[in-house]
Amino acid sequence: MIGADAIVKCLEEEGVEYVFGYPGVAICPFYNSILDSDIRTILIRTEQNAAHAASGLARVSGKVGVCAVTSGPGATNVITGIATAFADSIPLVCITGQVNSELLGSDVFQEADITGAVESFVKYSYLVKDAAEIPRIFKEAFHIASTGRKGPVLIDVPIDIQNAEVKKFAYPETISMRTYKPTVKGNMVQIKKVAAELEKAKRPIICAGGGVLLSDGEKELLAFAQKHEIPVVSTMMGIGVVPTRHPLYFGMVGNNGKPYANRAMNESDLLIMVGARVADRAVSQPDLITNNKVLIHIDVDPAEIGKNVGPTIPLVGDAKHIFEDLLALEFSCEHKKWLEILNTYKESMVPRRNPNPDYVDPAAFITLLSEKMQEDGIYVADVGQNQIWSCGYHIVKQGKFLTSGGMGTMGYSIPAAMGAKLADKEKQVIAVCGDGSFQMSMMELATMRQHGIAVKIIVLKNNYLGMVREYQHYTYKDNYSVVDLSGSPDLEKLSSAYDMKFLRLENMAKAQETLDEFLREDESVLLECIIDPMDLVK
Repeated sequence: MIGADAIVKCLEEEGVEYVFGYPGVAICPFYNSILDSDIRTILIRTEQNAAHAASGLARVSGKVGVCAVTSGPGATNVITGIATAFADSIPLVCITGQVNSELLGSDVFQEADITGAVESFVKYSYLVKDAAEIPRIFKEAFHIASTGRKGPVLIDVPIDIQNAEVKKFAYPETISMRTYKPTVKGNMVQIKKVAAELEKAKRPIICAGGGVLLSDGEKELLAFAQKHEIPVVSTMMGIGVVPTRHPLYFGMVGNNGKPYANRAMNESDLLIMVGARVADRAVSQPDLITNNKVLIHIDVDPAEIGKNVGPTIPLVGDAKHIFEDLLALEFSCEHKKWLEILNTYKESMVPRRNPNPDYVDPAAFITLLSEKMQEDGIYVADVGQNQIWSCGYHIVKQGKFLTSGGMGTMGYSIPAAMGAKLADKEKQVIAVCGDGSFQMSMMELATMRQHGIAVKIIVLKNNYLGMVREYQHYTYKDNYSVVDLSGSPDLEKLSSAYDMKFLRLENMAKAQETLDEFLREDESVLLECIIDPMDLVK
C-alpha cells in the first residue's frame, strides 16, 4: 500500500460515495488509486465548483462532502468554494495535491502554499509529511469538519507522500483531540434560565439560523415552538427550518427580508437567536435587538456569542440537543394576543409589486414553481436578484432551500444542485440563477451530461447584473457601470450543444403549461425566463 491507497482507504472507512475534482500531476497517484474503489469520481469543469458540488451533497446528505484537486492553480481555484463553505459552516474535506516535499519552498512548477492561503477559510489544515500519518490525519479531518461548528478542512498531500510506502494501515476507531472538544449539550442552568424568562415574556420570538439545519434540529425547534405557541422568523440560511406556510412562521428577517418579520423581531420582548451569527444581512442594527428585550443567543460556536451583540443569556451548544432539553421542561407561557398582532402585520405589510405584463414576473413565477414542485423538492438559489426573489417567494414545504449566504458566491447554484441530486437521486432538484450567475458555472452542463445528473435549471434573464444594476439605480441615479451582459450566449443553442431540453417563457400567459412541461420528467431541462431588465427586488 502507498499513501494514495491509504487516502482512498480512509475515504472508504468514512463512507464516502463521491469525490468531486479535477486531476493534475500532483494528485494523479490518488486518482490512480481510487480506480480500484467503489467511490465514484465526478470530473467537474473548474475547481471552484468541486467544493460547491461537495457542499450541495453535504447539505442534503448530512455527511461530509469531499473534493480533490491538484497543486498550484488547481488548489488556488478551489479557495472560493472553500470560503463559501466556511462562511455557511458546511462540512467539507478538501484534498489538494502538492509538489515533492523536498522541493517545497523552491518556487517550482505549480507550487502554492495552499495551507497558508486558506488559513482564514478553514477550520483546520494539514500538510502531510509522513505517509504513515494519513489514517490519523483523515480521521481527525472528518471529525473536525463534522462536529461543533461544522466547516471545511484542507489536507495538502505532496506527490512523494502519495507514492510513499505505508507498511501498516490502521484506521482509528475513535478520536480524542486534547485541543478540540466542542460543546454539544447546553448548560442546564442556562436552559432553565431560558424557561424562566419565557414564562414572563409577553412577546417572545425565535429567530432560526442555518445552525438549526446543520444540527438537524428542525423538528425539535418546531415542536418547542408549537408546544408554547412561539412565533418563528429565520435568517436567509435558516429558510426551511419551519415550512413557509406554517401558521407560526413569519418569514425571513434582514435587509431583504419581510417587513413584518423585521417588525416582529424588533417589537418582541424576548428574542431567542439560535444558530445565527447576528451578522449584518440579518440584523443591520444590532442595538435594535437588545433594546427593551431579553436576548438569548444559542450557538454551538462560543466565539459567535457576544461577537456582534451582547446577549442576556448566552447558551453554548447544539440546537437539536438544547431544544430537546427545553421540550423536557414543564413551564407555561401565554401570548395569543402577540400572535394576533403578528398576523395583522403579516396581512397588512405585504410588499406591493407592479410587474410589467410584457415579461415574466419573477415573484409570481417562483411562487407558482414552488406550488408545482414536489413536497420534498430541493430548491437551490444562486446569488443576485434571483436569490432575493427566491428567499421572498419560494414556498418550502417538506424540502430544502440551499443558497450561498455568508459569502454570496455567484455561480453556486448549478454545482451545488449537482451535489444535492447525487446525495438523493429520488429528489427533485432545481437550480435558479440569473443570466450572470449562470455564465459563471454553465461549463458544468458538461458534467451533468457526462455523469447523467438530472438537475433542472431556470435562468431569470434580464441581460444585466441585476443586483448591481439595482444598487447603481438607487446610489448613482441610473449611472450604470459594467453591468450590461450583452454578448451572452443563445441559451437555446447552448442547450442543444449539451443535448439538453430547452424551454423559454416570455411572460406569465403560458407559465402554467410551461412549468408543467419543465417539471414533468426527471430529466435535465433548461428554462429561460425573460424578466424586465428594470425590475427591482421587493
